[in-house]
Amino acid sequence: MIDRPLRVVVAPDSFGGALASPGVADAIAAGWARARPSDILDLAPMADGGEGTLEALSVALGDRAERRGVSTVDALGRPVSADWVMIDGGGAAFVEMATASGLARLAVDERTPANARIASSRGTGDLLRAALDAGARSITLGLGGSATTDGGSGMLVALGARLLDESGDELPPGGAALSRLARIDASALDPRLGEVAMTVASDVTNTLCGPAGAAATYGPQKGCDEWAVQELDRALLHWGRAVEQATGRSVADQPGAGAAGGTTSALLGFTNAVIRPGVDVVAEAVGLADLLAAADLVITGEGQADEQTLSGKAAMGVAALARGNATPVILLCGGLGPGAAALDASGAFAVVQPIADRPMRLAASMRDTERLLANAAERVARTVQVGLLLAEPDA
Repeated sequence: MIDRPLRVVVAPDSFGGALASPGVADAIAAGWARARPSDILDLAPMADGGEGTLEALSVALGDRAERRGVSTVDALGRPVSADWVMIDGGGAAFVEMATASGLARLAVDERTPANARIASSRGTGDLLRAALDAGARSITLGLGGSATTDGGSGMLVALGARLLDESGDELPPGGAALSRLARIDASALDPRLGEVAMTVASDVTNTLCGPAGAAATYGPQKGCDEWAVQELDRALLHWGRAVEQATGRSVADQPGAGAAGGTTSALLGFTNAVIRPGVDVVAEAVGLADLLAAADLVITGEGQADEQTLSGKAAMGVAALARGNATPVILLCGGLGPGAAALDASGAFAVVQPIADRPMRLAASMRDTERLLANAAERVARTVQVGLLLAEPDA
């Protein structure tokens, strides 16, 4: 076994705010190759459907994916350019909500209660329309990292719907205005939405409103204070009733309807969308199961490993697929968070290894992530080499 090359699948998630998953995979591969240059490395950058998924798919699919740009607006209505991916010449498309309506497009000092009340998902609707115009027969919408809590209302407006108050006037953008909604006029809503196969890639199980709803759970990270959370929660409750009145579909209490500020509720109401775990969608797109079937070892990674890793994150999705082949999985991480001991207890990972090589602050670690990853991968590779020597001392 010592003499033959190992086949190693490198399938990490992004290290949030520091390095996208393709860069993470490249750094791990470079470090590993320094210690074991004969090994066969299969790189499969991963994501969970949220921010960074478009980048991961673009790299993993290679020539099958064509990135296209759209002139649209961010969550505050400012002009931006956002990308989506056409797959296999237009048969399918992937749209990432965060590229247009993402929280990362807002400066930290812009994440205020006032902006949270008016943030709109309209840019996401522009991306969906671009995919429809290109002839996509199936669209996967990756949710996560949104700046919005508008129930997906802005997205629907971009696709032709009208949101009217009691006087028949159109509502302004944002979730807070939904409290004045009297009627959703869907007569001009793009009819192609009813024909396309729509998949929502999301691991969020929150309902639309209530203590575990979109506003209460995710509003504070988007700038909401206590009053804004309460206001938006009441508005989303009203929105859910209006969607049911317009479509006959009760969406408010469906698990996952609260994803991305309630965007899923609009999709469940006005399209034939199905919700799937984002990591499963990405794994299928990159052919991860086939790669794992031939692997001797798997390396995954994420910025912070903690108890949430076990709840549907990309690293756990990789480990779950590898378990079927009894292939050991190594998790490289930027740091360990609350409940990280649960990772060892789960048995999902053979090794959980932080990448820091000395005591350092988070900001310094993030600036140096590429080097730290490569060096950590090299150390792990040398440790594996020792293990192989011990396993066959007479070889």
